Amino acid sequence: MKEQSRRNFVKNTVAAGLTASLPTVETAPKEMFVHHVFFYLKNAGNEADKAKLLEGLNKLAKCPTIKMVHIGTPAGTTRDVIERTYTYSWLCFFDSAADEEAYQKHPIHDEFRNNYAHLWEKVVIYDSVGPKR
Repeated sequence: MKEQSRRNFVKNTVAAGLTASLPTVETAPKEMFVHHVFFYLKNAGNEADKAKLLEGLNKLAKCPTIKMVHIGTPAGTTRDVIERTYTYSWLCFFDSAADEEAYQKHPIHDEFRNNYAHLWEKVVIYDSVGPKR
């Protein structure tokens, strides 16, 4: 938010008596933790297996420490550097590494692994941290 816009937002929010809901500079996360998983199904052409994994991913998306999630399939792009052999891409954002660790230990995540791991032959995971922009 540009400084002038932020000042106007704060001024209007204070006037409305809503200051308790404003994030402060001190409490706003400065970094993001990104968790990106690529699922490769054992039976990649099996529509029932694809639907079952998608069902599981939609359940997993309810984990409370996830700030944003995206479930995707390979795009139609065809450049040589693009990997398109995965079935689903699972991309989620967390406010911190601690939030991602809580997700890893959450019962929803355990249930996902226990109920859906038999569907994939491999997963590839990329975790990264960086400044929130």
